Amino acid sequence: MSIAARPALALLLLGLVLQLPGDEPPVPKDPKQALAWFNDLVGEWRGVGQVRRGSNRGAWRETGDFRWDFSGKTPAILYAVEEGKHLVSLRITYDVDGRLFQVAAKRPEAEAVELTGKISKKVFTAESKPGEDGRVDRIVITRLNEKRTLVRFERGRSGQAFASRLGEVGYTREGTRLARVGEVGPVCVVTGGHGTTLVSHEGQQYYVCCEGCKQAFEDDPAGVIAEYEAQRKRNDRG
Repeated sequence: MSIAARPALALLLLGLVLQLPGDEPPVPKDPKQALAWFNDLVGEWRGVGQVRRGSNRGAWRETGDFRWDFSGKTPAILYAVEEGKHLVSLRITYDVDGRLFQVAAKRPEAEAVELTGKISKKVFTAESKPGEDGRVDRIVITRLNEKRTLVRFERGRSGQAFASRLGEVGYTREGTRLARVGEVGPVCVVTGGHGTTLVSHEGQQYYVCCEGCKQAFEDDPAGVIAEYEAQRKRNDRG
């Protein structure tokens, strides 16, 4: 039975623990700082899904869109999928006190299920609690480079590294990214991500990375600009 067909998946809650390799990372000061890992994913993607890598049997096409959302009490990352076989959407927030990512996900057919996971370098992994049969489901998002991202769906046993792959989507970014963080080029005034869309305030032009950031800028341009300039000064001081 495929992960898409399970009646136990319409609204998921993922509890994702931030775990980085090496030394213990500093505790993020705010949710936006913690969610900045997803900046490299913000934008639109076109994807080809495969049950087995290298085989067109059972393959499908879908599109994905990552964006920031500032409409709630806390910032969030939204990941919406069109024509997806395994996933409809994710909404990812962060609890600073608990150092946990809270992710609400929707699947084509569903009931709620809790997952926990981690972020390690360029890989985001979420794993469900074991079911009655002892099996767990996993979602793995891997950032390959600025133009390529993989989203993999697995099923296996709790505590075991090996898992059966249920499907994988290879995404290619729509259009061309204008800049990487730290390089010369447009920077999102709201999140520090990759600026792609021009906005203006009092005759000055700035960039934002997605529709969510554009809305946040328009709601409070003076406040956003002040925070952005303050962060630039902190960065300049090192």
